[in-house]
Amino acid sequence: MLHARLAAIDAQPVPRGEPWLVPLILAALLAGLALVATTTAMPVAAIPLGIVGAALALWAAFRRPRATLATDLAAPAAPDFALVAAGLNLCHDPAVLTDADGAVLSLNRAYRQRFPSLDHPLSLGLGDEADAALADAQAAALREGEGHVVDLSTAAAPLTVSVERVGAGRNLLLWRFPRPPRSPISVLAGRISGIEGQLLGEAGVLAAVVDADGLVIAANPLFTRRTNATIDGSSSFESLLSGAGDGRVRLATEGAAGPLLRLLHIPAEPGSGQPAGLALLFATGETAGLAEPASLQALLDLMPLGLALVDRDGRFLTSNTSFRRAASLDEDKALPAFPSDLVVKEDKAAVADAVRRNSRGPAMSGDLAVRLPHQPTEPVALTIAGLRNLGDASVLLLLKDNSEEAKLKRQVAQATKMQAVGQLAGGVAHDFNNILTAIIGHCDLMLMRHTPGDSDYDDIQQIKSNSNRAAGLTRQLLAFSRQQTLRPQVLQLPDVVSEVSHLLKRLLGETVVLQVKHGRELGAVRADPGQLEQVIVNLAVNARDAMLGSGGGKLIIQTYSVRADQVAELGSDILPIADYTALSISDTGCGIPPSVLGKIFEPFFTTKEVGKGTGLGLSTVYGIVKQSGGFIFADSRVGEGTSFVIYLPVHQEERKAPVKPAAPQPKAEETWGTGVVLLVEDEAMVRTVAERALTRQGYTVLTAANGEEALEIVARGEPIDLMVTDVVMPIMDGPTMAREARLTRPELPILFMSGYAEEQLRRSIDFENVAFLPKPFSVQQLSEAARRILSTR
Repeated sequence: MLHARLAAIDAQPVPRGEPWLVPLILAALLAGLALVATTTAMPVAAIPLGIVGAALALWAAFRRPRATLATDLAAPAAPDFALVAAGLNLCHDPAVLTDADGAVLSLNRAYRQRFPSLDHPLSLGLGDEADAALADAQAAALREGEGHVVDLSTAAAPLTVSVERVGAGRNLLLWRFPRPPRSPISVLAGRISGIEGQLLGEAGVLAAVVDADGLVIAANPLFTRRTNATIDGSSSFESLLSGAGDGRVRLATEGAAGPLLRLLHIPAEPGSGQPAGLALLFATGETAGLAEPASLQALLDLMPLGLALVDRDGRFLTSNTSFRRAASLDEDKALPAFPSDLVVKEDKAAVADAVRRNSRGPAMSGDLAVRLPHQPTEPVALTIAGLRNLGDASVLLLLKDNSEEAKLKRQVAQATKMQAVGQLAGGVAHDFNNILTAIIGHCDLMLMRHTPGDSDYDDIQQIKSNSNRAAGLTRQLLAFSRQQTLRPQVLQLPDVVSEVSHLLKRLLGETVVLQVKHGRELGAVRADPGQLEQVIVNLAVNARDAMLGSGGGKLIIQTYSVRADQVAELGSDILPIADYTALSISDTGCGIPPSVLGKIFEPFFTTKEVGKGTGLGLSTVYGIVKQSGGFIFADSRVGEGTSFVIYLPVHQEERKAPVKPAAPQPKAEETWGTGVVLLVEDEAMVRTVAERALTRQGYTVLTAANGEEALEIVARGEPIDLMVTDVVMPIMDGPTMAREARLTRPELPILFMSGYAEEQLRRSIDFENVAFLPKPFSVQQLSEAARRILSTR
């Protein structure tokens, strides 16, 4: 500042016509004459000359301006924002300087290129959440000196924002937007092509960066000069070398007379088996003491991978910065003595044994999943590779954090397991429904021969009742696998809650207080009311069991609306943007531990004692909600309670063309009929029951065990009024057989029956004049279905 001010003073022009300059010159002249008179022994003349000269000098001194440098230097200088902009241009990342209120004072060239419209820093975010994050970062910088925002949503791509309070008065803000990290290969290519590659070349190291295809994409000048390689991604690294045996190579351009070199390849992705990485070539005479040179340490620090070298005794020689960071080691502290000191106690023996085998046996490499003390629950990958002829270094360690990879593997395994269990549940339910159909059908046939006073009547009724209970279990299995047959209709959630609230009061008992709250302006939803009641009952019973240990509690059932603009505030990545009607069921029970919360929707998973539950309750709830197009979330705190929230999309009414009035349905008791029915069923027990049931109702029944036999009957030209067929059959399934039959008899009505759900089979049976009857069914239901189809002809 002082030098700048002095330069400004020197640059000012000297004022002309100063009134004190001439008297000062005369005073000097008279002083000279007085001195001459004194030396020539003329004191009489010297005295008056001296008096006049002194008087002129005093007069000139009082006439001169008294401006001082100190006064000029004390004048405040205005900020030079041109100089600030020049300093900001030295930063490669976009940067902008603002005042405390956010007004832009200066910005750099990178900011202009990144944001051509020169947007205000506080207006770069996309959405209210992003604006709030920027405002919080500004407030934090003014309060604490710095603030940060990670993954800020913008119109282009997510940004990382750093705000810092600067200036002499600490009242300015410096906004910086760091660029996202580049891939390891691109970082290596930039370093090796720059000053670091030149330093390695001066140390005699040939360095090249190789991509996954084995092509050279970057190299230092020494490598380019000695190999004559073109660094445009067309030169194969292997073609530039010729093997010399014993791990030694020569450059192809230098031929057999060229010096022997040692090749060290550092992979960019350890364990992947790909050649992408950094290749270093050293003269064989320079390999001794490789771990000590400063050039090697500088090289290691350039690596984005955690890398360390170990000697033959299993002790650390050196490591790079990335290795220390991955192992959570302080950079100012020394490395531990052995690699086994980096891991938890249970993994020490495995690491020590692997290092010992690689340091003294044949050169090889392998991966170990180890756990570090700072994160003992998340394993990381430690690659151990043997080195030879590299001086003291005998083992290379590469540390990679694969916690995200392990998390994704667990999620995929869980999804695969749930899918397999769902398919198994659907298959078991299908086979079980066939058995139950035969049992219920035979019970109905026996009941036709017995009256309520007979000795066997009660036993038959008990068998049928237990069979119906078993049918309910199959419906639970189908609900979990999302394959049950739903009867959706447009309804209001408060109506469903009101219908089931009377039952809930009896189920909950006197110790549990039921509280119901309904919101306003709830949208209608489309779902099966019976299945929704089952969902509410299952969740309420679980809540009751959770509150038994504390002697009771409160169960709150609440309905409310969630608009599309409120979905983002919920913070869920699963819930699509739409209008929802929500159903919340909360209790004040013991809560669910975090270790159990992620498994509650799995089938057959339960924390209850044996005989107290099947573990199908919440899995059934999950299946019903998902098949209804909704979403369910659970939130729980141990000792405070659990809350389940179900989001069902609001039903949008569609305008439909007027439909012709349907033919009048027959009354329930009108099950008698006439005509020929072709019955196709591969299960003999189901075929027998259905044949007897239809024959008793007056129909003439033709039976076939598979689709081919049925087509033979159709080809004979016999009159057929109705075809009743199973959907899933061996050799030829029901839908394929029905299409073949329709080629000759296009008006033939068809009644499909199956142990699978109608929704699962809808695509295969989606053609005109068909009906569906789910298994298990009773004799009465089969007769009514046949009568209903024939009455519409």
